[in-house]
Amino acid sequence: MALASFVGEAVSTWSLLCGLAALLLMWAASHAAERYCLRPRRLGRALRAQGLSGTAYRFPAGDFAENVRLSQEAQSQPMSPPCHDIVSRVLPHLHHTVMEHGEVCITWFGPIPRVVIAKPELVSQILSNKSGHFDKFTNNRLGELISRGIGSLDGEKWATRRRILNPAFHLEKLKGMLPAFSTCCAEMVGRWESKLCAAGGSHELDVWQEFPDLAGDVISRTAFGSSFEEGRRIFLLQVEQAERVMKAFQYMYIPGYLFLPTENTKRMKVIKREVEGLLRGIIDKRELAMGDDDGGGDLLGLMLQSNRTSGSGQRMSTEDVIEELKLFYFAGMETTAALLTWTLVVLGMHPEWQERAREEVLGVFGSDDTPSFDGLSRLKTASPSSCKNSPVRLSPAIANYIHPNSLPIIQVTMILNEVLRLYPPAVTMNRKTSKETQIGGITYPADVVLEMPIILLHHSPDLWGDDVLEFKPERFAEGISKATKDGQPGFFPFGWGSRICIGQNFTLLEAKMALTMILQQFEWWLSPSYAHAPCTVLTLQPQHGAQIILKSR
Repeated sequence: MALASFVGEAVSTWSLLCGLAALLLMWAASHAAERYCLRPRRLGRALRAQGLSGTAYRFPAGDFAENVRLSQEAQSQPMSPPCHDIVSRVLPHLHHTVMEHGEVCITWFGPIPRVVIAKPELVSQILSNKSGHFDKFTNNRLGELISRGIGSLDGEKWATRRRILNPAFHLEKLKGMLPAFSTCCAEMVGRWESKLCAAGGSHELDVWQEFPDLAGDVISRTAFGSSFEEGRRIFLLQVEQAERVMKAFQYMYIPGYLFLPTENTKRMKVIKREVEGLLRGIIDKRELAMGDDDGGGDLLGLMLQSNRTSGSGQRMSTEDVIEELKLFYFAGMETTAALLTWTLVVLGMHPEWQERAREEVLGVFGSDDTPSFDGLSRLKTASPSSCKNSPVRLSPAIANYIHPNSLPIIQVTMILNEVLRLYPPAVTMNRKTSKETQIGGITYPADVVLEMPIILLHHSPDLWGDDVLEFKPERFAEGISKATKDGQPGFFPFGWGSRICIGQNFTLLEAKMALTMILQQFEWWLSPSYAHAPCTVLTLQPQHGAQIILKSR
């Protein structure tokens, strides 16, 4: 009897477990069917019913396979400089889809529909987000491996974080950072001069290897008050993390991919722990050093000080501070390094503009003076005579306003803007609808991803004219607002609206300082070994480096 009772209980338990397993499998199958079949078809029908066309959904990866194929094909061969028609190489699948289906069309990110929006008036409307219906779109599990900082926040949490961080980027704070900028740039220029002396006159230099060190040094000193060596390990790890995240991105449609023990996922988690440990050490040292002081005016000091003076709802946890440091190390370094790299590449392609910029710099600062904030802001010459052969055409209103003895030559600023137009660091931006909303006559359900190809807009002849693929800095002679054909918004290298990049002025001031000091001392041209091959690794980068031949001026 006891044995029979035990067997009966075992059978009953086994039956219960089998039943639970069957229910779990049914739930998983139902969830998978909804995610990978039913919902994509439902959203696709809703969008196509309103006149949108695009690629067909392919179970389960969407356009991933075709995207990878076209990218590998595009990256197999470099371009011939000085060609700036780079969109089909950088975003081949997206470019092909827009050419075939129009400026508003459907692509697929795994089972998630992405509506590509390449109309400038709609892009500015979405980025301005006056309706409040558009959130940042990030893959939370993948994005947090790089940072969960302000760039990934929405709503009141974003607004609170922005209020805390804004003072670190005010004009007076930037002025105070200028000595650190000039010190870092002077050390880089000194290293280049030493290489030239050792080489006996000219030297091949890969500036894509040089500028990340410069940008990382600037960030370490100005944002966190730490040394270059202390920061170097952090930003090298963040660069490796970005490359590995891009590799993992191809497989994110696979449920639980990040939990699989692949070499890539294991390494990403190791990097995350190491970066956070290094940053926690910087924070601990600063907190000990602060005592009763205000912590200094840099980014880290402001974040730590806000926790002492703000109410509980305004405070940042140590984990929040770490995430902001991770973001600024990565975004600040990558953006500035990319901008400076493409600027030297483009000026190597267009030596006439390099010489015009050099004449301007020497007219303002000479060959030895350290650039000042006011000089970098306006870059005036003592006499307008040096502008006689300049391609810049100032409107009569501007020409009449300017005193003849202080004619502003804005060529360095124009050059940087034109480089940002042709080679924007972020080639696309994404938003997600938080609720059903209408834009451009189309009603989008909640949770639809909107992809805005910034580089496509920057290369649009409808916005910029038939000379859109030419390097023409003079198009910015009267400022950004008048650079496009009809004066409509079409220049988005740092975003738009209230969420425009908080560090854009920091990046531009650093780039002006570096470019000015390089022009004072050197001239350069592209090396025969340079291969023009822009590609995207989160930011727009030279696939095979950026080799130039450097010579003392």
